[in-house]
Amino acid sequence: MAAAAVRICGYAIVSADGMIADGAGRMPPALIVEADQLFFRASLAAARIVVHGRHSAEGGPAADGRPRIFVTRTVAVFSIVRAEPAIVRWNPLGMPFTAVLEALGIDDGIVAVVGGTDVFDLFLGIGYDAFYLSRDLAARLPGGRPLFRAVPERSPEDLLSGAGLRPRGERLLEPGLTLATWERTPLP
Repeated sequence: MAAAAVRICGYAIVSADGMIADGAGRMPPALIVEADQLFFRASLAAARIVVHGRHSAEGGPAADGRPRIFVTRTVAVFSIVRAEPAIVRWNPLGMPFTAVLEALGIDDGIVAVVGGTDVFDLFLGIGYDAFYLSRDLAARLPGGRPLFRAVPERSPEDLLSGAGLRPRGERLLEPGLTLATWERTPLP
């Protein structure tokens, strides 16, 4: 787990069956909902750095200049992209995440994890402090890409609970679209 002043927060929108994309890896229009996009972009604007894999990016007008950690196996350990200094490539097999934060001088603020599946799974093990899970109750993506590899056998909520997070509230963003906040339960 990262230093106490760093909060690792996951952000995802899923279909009713727990998918983040269709079978080809594309986010369908049903999961690109303005109310969720407004929450998502505001959250990323408040983040210190964004973490994602090759099938995921945060998009939006401010994305190009936002500091990012690109999770990849194409580097041995850690690499800053000279042509794009806001991007760091990181291989989790070569360096622990706490060492990445230390190398980047990040000792406070929000680390926003935005996917895809392998990255969301990786941070289940590293430890989320919070996870913001939007769900489109009308969308179904059979054969799609799941939020976590264990979906659909287990629900995203079951996996978040198993990772030590607890629901802290749910709100309706618009009819058929919920946003649930999951947070780590403090140790007694």
